Amino acid sequence: MATTITLPNSRTESDGSAVIRVLGYNIRSMRDDTDALARVIRACAPDLVLVQEAPRFFRWRKKLARLAAASGLVVLSGGATAAGPALLCSLRATVERTEDVLLPLTPGQHRRGFATAVVRFGRARFGVLSCHLSLRGDERYEQGGMLLDRLAGMDVPYAVAGGDLNERPDGPAFERLAGALQDGWATAPWGAEYTWQSGDPYQRIDAIFASRGIEVLGCGVPLGHRGVTRSDLRAATDHLPVLAALRVPAS
Repeated sequence: MATTITLPNSRTESDGSAVIRVLGYNIRSMRDDTDALARVIRACAPDLVLVQEAPRFFRWRKKLARLAAASGLVVLSGGATAAGPALLCSLRATVERTEDVLLPLTPGQHRRGFATAVVRFGRARFGVLSCHLSLRGDERYEQGGMLLDRLAGMDVPYAVAGGDLNERPDGPAFERLAGALQDGWATAPWGAEYTWQSGDPYQRIDAIFASRGIEVLGCGVPLGHRGVTRSDLRAATDHLPVLAALRVPAS
């Protein structure tokens, strides 16, 4: 059972640390109700959105930009150039750099990638990465290692990563990430746990992770969150979003 707490709002603390809201969301290429999708994102008031299955084909940049604008955000990186993962951010963010990464292609499998950036909120500086791991277990595990290597190579004191892992918490790729990073739900459960399918969720395959030193204030599916309705969640896409409140130290 999730702990009942109020998820903190974004703010800058007197010690220079920043409380931020991070939303992870598989949006199924915006093939569903995009108005409902934007309402869900807007109600969660995120500083960063880690998107999976962003549009990748005809006019994909315009589609992603329209979603960002309707949600009160801007596009940070990713989309087709990262094979689906993308990052959106609020105007609170100061962007240091971005990089879209394509992972090795396994013949017969869908191309995978990472959308990454280094951002600052006040004096809090950290890396961020959105991922969508393979449907194949062996490839998923290797991609988990590539994710950790990518974070280690970003030359930042802290990092936040998340996305659609296509695997439950007892799977080897999920456990690999949770062994190196904090699994947000396991650390500070809030809201609901299961993320798929949106109409009748029965498993958690989407997650937000944070490096050691970041304080996880709460993390989970925002069921019952003000402005987030069950009808919008069902209509928006086939996944439920994961919302986390994190306190990132000044650096």
